[in-house]
Amino acid sequence: MVPISRQSLQQIPLSYASCSIGCGASDTLPRKLEAISKAGFLSIELSFPDILEYGSQLLGHIIDPADFSELIPVAGEIRKLCDANALTIMMLQPFANFEGWPQGSIDRQDAFARARGWISIMKVVGTDLLQVGATDTPKEDISTSRETIVSDLRELGQLLAENDFRLAYENWCWSTHAPGWKEVWEIVRDVNLPNVGLCLDTFQSCGSEWGDPTTSSGLIESIPQDQLKANFDASMQDLIRTVPADKIYLLQISDAYKVSPPLEDKVIGGLRPRGRWSHDYRPMPYDGGYLPIEDFARAVLQTGFKGWFSMEIFDAGPEGKGKKYEMEAFARKAMENMQKLLKNCATE
Repeated sequence: MVPISRQSLQQIPLSYASCSIGCGASDTLPRKLEAISKAGFLSIELSFPDILEYGSQLLGHIIDPADFSELIPVAGEIRKLCDANALTIMMLQPFANFEGWPQGSIDRQDAFARARGWISIMKVVGTDLLQVGATDTPKEDISTSRETIVSDLRELGQLLAENDFRLAYENWCWSTHAPGWKEVWEIVRDVNLPNVGLCLDTFQSCGSEWGDPTTSSGLIESIPQDQLKANFDASMQDLIRTVPADKIYLLQISDAYKVSPPLEDKVIGGLRPRGRWSHDYRPMPYDGGYLPIEDFARAVLQTGFKGWFSMEIFDAGPEGKGKKYEMEAFARKAMENMQKLLKNCATE
């Protein structure tokens, strides 16, 4: 177990996801980047929906997500905005619904065409990292076979390697095949490429192993609470022992509200409860959440990881109905709370 000194934590680079700030049409991408930069963050995760929205503002019409002839010039303008705000682009995200499509299917062809288009954007904006989410797709449409998932991600990793790019695979807590850190780690391990690693997330892992938005306690209630804690603690020790630090590319930071009344335990709008929880009920640390995110962040650091901590929050308030705020003040608070999290993760 690697000791964590406060001095070492001062060297952790800090990023902010562009999709996770702003609460209205007036909160444009240029204003988001200005607020993030003024708060002291060094880099951003560039969200593809932000490229689409900013492109529609620039061009005066809605852009087809598959029209890379229009998207690439927009990406070039976004890089200029980042340069003007002294921000780099750490990662392009979220690349979803990629793995598992049947061989020879139109869906699989479209997935790889989309991958090549996103790679072209990566070249323009100057990032070498693509986030891929382990998404939730009905089993009749897509395979959840581990062998198929590994094969598809290996092929994508090889495509990225042609440009010296990397793939960061992330567990999403409502995923059909990889809801937890252990599943994505086993997949990345089996892909066995030097440019394929992990995007870990405090919400996604704590939300799959500890929390449940459909219960009144907000916890998984199928086992006693003392056993739940013991299981979670054991999982953190497993993470420390089994995941090499150099296979973790970043740690995304957010917490979760305890939903009251609990979410209905059914699919709504194509999303299961944890998917809806992820979309709307994720505040920054120390702002109303309840998950053991310090324990998870500390475990990641105890692997020896010293890479990016990136704030990625989706805070529509405790009721999930929306939250109004001024962006510069919000970004400053995010930086203050990120620093508090780092301080609290120290073990010496």
